[in-house]
Amino acid sequence: MGGILVSMEGIEKTFPGVHALKNCRFELRAGEVHALVGENGAGKSTLMKILTGVYPKDAGRIVYKGREVEIPNPKAAQDLGIAIIHQELHLMPHLTVAQNIFIGREPLKAGFILNEKQLNQQAQELLDRMNLDLDPRARVGDLTVAKQQMVEIVRALSFQSEVLIMDEPTSMLTEAEIQELFRIIRELRNQGVGIVHISHRMEELKQISDRVTILRDGQYIATVNTDEVTIDEIISMMVGKEIYETARSSQ
Repeated sequence: MGGILVSMEGIEKTFPGVHALKNCRFELRAGEVHALVGENGAGKSTLMKILTGVYPKDAGRIVYKGREVEIPNPKAAQDLGIAIIHQELHLMPHLTVAQNIFIGREPLKAGFILNEKQLNQQAQELLDRMNLDLDPRARVGDLTVAKQQMVEIVRALSFQSEVLIMDEPTSMLTEAEIQELFRIIRELRNQGVGIVHISHRMEELKQISDRVTILRDGQYIATVNTDEVTIDEIISMMVGKEIYETARSSQ
């Protein structure tokens, strides 16, 4: 793992009647897969929505690559190099792979005519970087969910993203597709990208993550090295202190 890419400290967020995040923190290093776990309502999505500019924070600080930053909107996060792959993919099914990757940034000829050859070449270069067997000319609506997810990842990389947040990325994939996704994640990790992996599937953590951060009731509980903790211990920290202490005392 490399140096710290993102540090979130003292993050507070309140919605009407709900104190969603209470003095919460999170850290992501370059070249790591960092799992973010917690029960429903623990604050995982809220914390990441603050990092990606969807929600403003009420208090706290975000340091990105050693510099304190404000992230007022998703465009600001994108400009910094922070991207998120949502559980519900945001693609245009009637457009091609290449058109989806570079939508709004298509290379033009004579200032206004789409340079389709250059567009496909640029998309192919990104696909080759990830060793992905995808035709840049294929219509996205004809692809499987797993292939569409790969298009989303490549689109994020086209913005030179150094932080990639993946929200429940395996929820609609087969086991073979999950393993292919994990191959891509490891490839990105090897290239120095910091990846946040949000998942309810505890068995995946041992396969793919380097560290795990546990949230409970909007509060930070712990960050642990994946290879130094059991799944039972992670679950115990997710559900409550008393259960966690009982589990440890019985070992």
